[in-house]
Amino acid sequence: MIQSMTGYGKSVLQLPTKKVTIEIKSLNSKNLDLNTRIPSYYKEKELDVRKKIASSLVRGKIDFSIYVEMTADETTTTINKGVVTEYIQQMRNIVQTGKSDDVELMKMAVRMPDALKTEREELDEDEWKQIDTHIDIALKEINQYRTDEAAALEEDFKQRITNIKACLEEVKAMDGERIANVKVRLRKAIDDLKVETDENRFEQELIYYLEKLDINEEKVRLANHLDYFLQALESNDSNGKKLGFIVQEIGREINTTGSKANFAPMQKLVIQMKDELEKIKEQILNVL
Repeated sequence: MIQSMTGYGKSVLQLPTKKVTIEIKSLNSKNLDLNTRIPSYYKEKELDVRKKIASSLVRGKIDFSIYVEMTADETTTTINKGVVTEYIQQMRNIVQTGKSDDVELMKMAVRMPDALKTEREELDEDEWKQIDTHIDIALKEINQYRTDEAAALEEDFKQRITNIKACLEEVKAMDGERIANVKVRLRKAIDDLKVETDENRFEQELIYYLEKLDINEEKVRLANHLDYFLQALESNDSNGKKLGFIVQEIGREINTTGSKANFAPMQKLVIQMKDELEKIKEQILNVL
């Protein structure tokens, strides 16, 4: 069963002092393009997180984020009292009017470098285990999203392959008429020249010409490629690249049929097949 590369997963963990929100978003990409946003005190776990995401999602442009919102009254950021006091004194010395507003000076001082200090929070392994569990939950959610998205894609692919097969059957049905039409046109062209022709030589040239226009191999290969595409859709693994290669082969056979057709009704069918195939190509880029 195929999987889409488009997906979204989210999990929220409420801890005693903070709320941790984990989000994973993915879009289509040729390879794995993973971007992570993790608070500094969880950075030592980033490599493990990357391995877990790569193993689960395999491919796609993926954005992974951990957002932390403090819910307790405590904070790890404090005012650096000595630095702020020194800034205020320096600004008083500059003003030298004796009428300095301490509140205004304070507002200016806390904006200065090193006015605030943040104590580095150490990683709590028990806390991380809970977060890691919720990362698994978010991954499960995004994979389910990908599966649901792919179900709609699969139905669309099957319908379009069915449409191409229907056109192919029409091509097969009119192939005899096409050959007869080509013979008539060639005979008419010779007659219009009003010259005598050697019938044996004419027949030889006609056979040679018709061999160049023969599309039996293309019809057989196209039918095989269409069946192979449907088989690949039903396989246990999602392989968008493989499906893409099969689509390329289908396109080659359709194009060759069109170039050999030399018959307007058949070329209309070829255009219909190309239209259906282009719609498959657009969507196949989103398959994992």
